[in-house]
Amino acid sequence: MIRLRKLSKIYRTSSVETLALNEVNIDIASREFVAVMGPSGCGKSTLLNIIGMIDSPSDGEYFLGDREIGHLTEYELATIRKHTIGFVFQNFNLIDDLTVQHNVALPLLYLNISRKKRRTMVREALELVGLNHRAQHKPQQLSGGQQQRVAIARAIVTDPKIILADEPTGNLDTHNGEEIMNMLGILQEQGATILMVTHSPIHSQRADRIIEMVDGGIVDSVTSRVCDEDPALS
Repeated sequence: MIRLRKLSKIYRTSSVETLALNEVNIDIASREFVAVMGPSGCGKSTLLNIIGMIDSPSDGEYFLGDREIGHLTEYELATIRKHTIGFVFQNFNLIDDLTVQHNVALPLLYLNISRKKRRTMVREALELVGLNHRAQHKPQQLSGGQQQRVAIARAIVTDPKIILADEPTGNLDTHNGEEIMNMLGILQEQGATILMVTHSPIHSQRADRIIEMVDGGIVDSVTSRVCDEDPALS
């Protein structure tokens, strides 16, 4: 589904040039769960942003299916992003003044979906994460784990093929972190392709494959030991 070929990203200012990604080559299959690990500043989030079409590469090729992304217009990129990709962030990025229901509905406002259909889609997304009973609450009235579950509902409400998760358990305790990982596993079982940036060795073992990054490059890509030991979990 995702193919990166010699993908590089350079950030430039008037006096400094920073190489964030250095000729990265990655293949991610449909319905695969991939974890990306590495020290802070190694390029993990830059990689996620480029795959999510929030940022663009300086060089190299990015194929989504058979389509090379680098030659598309901003409008075409936005259209693919709205229909194909769901984002989950470490800091939830919920809007405090909106209810849970309205936070989850936000991605649907750009898709010309009727109000009745939006309500149905929001309800189904909240039911999947077990928070339909909190639909009228504000984010401040929820725990950190519940807020992240709302963020996941917002990410999946459009039924995206790809879910990009940037440190989705980074601000959560052990129990809530495990709940989020379980939900990502369920989404994979339902057909989603998942790319997750994480610093957690335990949570990375839940993925099918672990990619290690250092200094903007890929230094290792291995099958998760958990998946090796129990093929039923892969």
